[in-house]
Amino acid sequence: MSLLVVGLSHRSAPVSVLERAALASDAQAKLLQDTVAAEPAGEAAVLATCNRIELYADVDKFHAGVAELSTLLAQHSGVGLDELTPHLYVHYEDRAVHHLFSVACGLDSMVVGEGQILGQIKDSLATSQELHTAGRLLNDLFQQSLRVGKRAHSETGIDRAGQSLVTFGLEQLSSGAPVETWAAGKRALVIGAGSMSSLAAATLARAGVAEIVIANRTLERAERLAKILTEGDDTDVSARAVPMDTVPDELTCADIVVSCTGATGLVLTAQAVAEALEGRVDGPSDPLVPATPAAPAQGAQVARTAVASMPGQAAARDELAPTSLGTEDGCPLDLSAVQGTAGFSVLGEAAVAGMRAAELEQHAAWVDKGDKERSGRPAGSAVLDPETEAEVITALAATAATVGRIPERRRPEPVVPAPRPAPVLSILDLAMPRDVDAAVHRLPGVQLVDIESLAEASADAPMAADVDQVRRIVSDEVTAFGAAQRAAHITPTVVALRSMAADVVANEIARLEGRLPGLDAKHRAEITQTVRRVVDKLLHAPTVRVKQLAAEPGGAGYADALRTLFDLDPETVASVSRAEDADSTENTENAKNRGRA
Repeated sequence: MSLLVVGLSHRSAPVSVLERAALASDAQAKLLQDTVAAEPAGEAAVLATCNRIELYADVDKFHAGVAELSTLLAQHSGVGLDELTPHLYVHYEDRAVHHLFSVACGLDSMVVGEGQILGQIKDSLATSQELHTAGRLLNDLFQQSLRVGKRAHSETGIDRAGQSLVTFGLEQLSSGAPVETWAAGKRALVIGAGSMSSLAAATLARAGVAEIVIANRTLERAERLAKILTEGDDTDVSARAVPMDTVPDELTCADIVVSCTGATGLVLTAQAVAEALEGRVDGPSDPLVPATPAAPAQGAQVARTAVASMPGQAAARDELAPTSLGTEDGCPLDLSAVQGTAGFSVLGEAAVAGMRAAELEQHAAWVDKGDKERSGRPAGSAVLDPETEAEVITALAATAATVGRIPERRRPEPVVPAPRPAPVLSILDLAMPRDVDAAVHRLPGVQLVDIESLAEASADAPMAADVDQVRRIVSDEVTAFGAAQRAAHITPTVVALRSMAADVVANEIARLEGRLPGLDAKHRAEITQTVRRVVDKLLHAPTVRVKQLAAEPGGAGYADALRTLFDLDPETVASVSRAEDADSTENTENAKNRGRA
């Protein structure tokens, strides 16, 4: 059996795919059960966080394992296999171990060095143990990854390389100002009472917010978190719990919102946030209502009005605004969308840009049948000679035939965006899939930071020097783990060999007693001890050496050689392995019970 991991993360997939592939807790349990029921896999564990979904399994066939695990991920995530496959990554054996150890140390996190992943790995292991899908390999792997992660945080300054996702998100909201200065005295609404929401509430409390309101579907959990915050020795924040249906009311007086729930749909819609902002910002807060009229159309209208109001300018008005063009019966060209466009003549490129070649040909035929007035061409305007302009016309025809449309040759004049009011509501969405409608960022007076914007902000974050030290720790631990696993792989064979030797000694002593019935107990014990010492000395050097050789890369074949040389019963070796797995499981259960106590 060999370790295999198939997954996707913020490094391999866009947030939109991660969001759709997110697994609820019941879906994770079903995925684990289906994985161990599949033919190639004997053990399984799922690591699902806000920015990664990974399926670990102990498989006996690599290609079959990759195909099966990929299919299972697609089935349970609801994302089609064809769409999911380009975003999946695969790690096998030592590379899979290296990947998990790197994840545990925070090297693969969106914010390098964040420590929340250790709790998520611990939860993943606990779930696999409760469902009995984690055997000896995954138990050893995940427990060792926790130790490696803790070592990295204690022996290096990896914590300085990045912050937790919560802290990093709050720093993005504070726009470079110290979080403590930015958050001091504000009112915070935290939606959800899970581990991430609890961390956000605690971080806000330490930052000095005046009040924290906890909203959760299970009110008891929200009350428990509010009590912990209120009774904390390091803060004096006021905290209270409210049911989820009061969130719209709480939004109207909140300055900061942090949301991280397990909901599959939106928790905060753009409309709900817009309604909560009424009266708090100037102008309409509905994202579908523009704050100001479109500048070009307004300018064109002013220009037309000005020309019309000037006496004696009828001819000029006719030349500047040929409104009859495109309105005549039978004309296939509609110029209503471009007549007021700034920077364009209605007889120029804006009139035909984007038009399909067939429509342009239809319009040309229509114009060709009319006179100069009907064509809309002002008197005295130059008419190009097709013969002298043959090269240009040929190039334009070729382009139209290739792309099917007349190309746009000019860029519209730059439009200066309307200034946004200072944010009165700052929202941090840490959920996957998202809790907050992405359209909220268009609302004036609102600042939204979500997983996608955090990924963009952290892409160019500087790497601390401690990261190199953590990488060396990971490399050393991977080597040590591989050696231990390979040595453990041969242990059942060595135990079976010694068991067989003990049986041989016992049988020979029994035959000796049959031949020498008068042998006294003292001499019998001495003979027995002598024979056992001889056997132990003969087996000591080979078994020690074979363990050393098996621990080296490529040493898995020594167990097979040992079984062949001594003609060991495969069932005896397997029974030793099962006994060791049972002992390992019992020790794990005892450790869990001690932790609960």
